[in-house]
Amino acid sequence: MLKQKGKTNPICIDIIKVEVDELWSFVKNKKNQRWLWYAINHDTGEIVAYTFGKRKDTVFLKLKKLLEAFQIEIYYSDNWTSYKKYIEKEKHKIGKKNTQKIERKNLTLRTRIKRLARKTICYSKAEYMHDIIIGLFINTFEFGLSI
Repeated sequence: MLKQKGKTNPICIDIIKVEVDELWSFVKNKKNQRWLWYAINHDTGEIVAYTFGKRKDTVFLKLKKLLEAFQIEIYYSDNWTSYKKYIEKEKHKIGKKNTQKIERKNLTLRTRIKRLARKTICYSKAEYMHDIIIGLFINTFEFGLSI
């Protein structure tokens, strides 16, 4: 999913710095892991784009493709290998110092969406419903889109 603004300017392209991270959850049981990969605007803390999948390079590449619509100069992330492989070195900054907003966002999402909580009795039985529930939350509370 990609954040959109107004009717006259459908895609926001003025984001210079983003923080990227992945957030773990599961479908049916903890062996069936499902990851929310997303990026936030480093300055405002708003979610810019997100996607779901395994913790694999292909899913990060889907997120990176969504981020191509923005003029990103700097990516902040942790030391995960997908980021090191596919983000140009001059644009990539690794470390906890610049990823505090996205780590805080992870906690907020885990608190508000029980399907993302680590120990919970609320879980999804189908990947489709898992992605729909989390996607609806992000679209409503982050993008301000009515459902």
